[in-house]
Amino acid sequence: MKRNLIYMFFSVLFIISGITLSAQTDKKPEMLTKETFMKKVWDYAKDTSEFVYLGDKPCIIDFYADWCGPCRKIAPYMEEFSKSYNDIYIYKINVDQQKELAALFQARNIPTVIFVPMKGQPTATKGAYPKEEYVKLIDKILLNKTMPSATQK
Repeated sequence: MKRNLIYMFFSVLFIISGITLSAQTDKKPEMLTKETFMKKVWDYAKDTSEFVYLGDKPCIIDFYADWCGPCRKIAPYMEEFSKSYNDIYIYKINVDQQKELAALFQARNIPTVIFVPMKGQPTATKGAYPKEEYVKLIDKILLNKTMPSATQK
């Protein structure tokens, strides 16, 4: 009886840890609509004069379209970032479905990727960058990591 209870305990523990691990690896960027954007990023209906970020950790907002080749090129980067950066939210906004949000951020050229720090104003990039450039921007703008200079090596 005692042996069966031990087996059951470890079986349940193994199943629970497997669920937790799969949940972490299946993490993907969150698709935003106008309604979810106004709850999680900025309620611009309350105050359009100043951007006030509502999140509890920095975020990246990827403005994209399904038909856009460069957008498809950077999509895997955004998926990877959502799994590897637990201290950053990764959001995606489809410009064809969310025209008001695209206009608000002047996302006429896509992809447009917005980096939103906890304090200060968002920084936008237009066009597809190499993954390493996005990592540098994340480190500098969102995580406040300073890059070592050539003389500090």
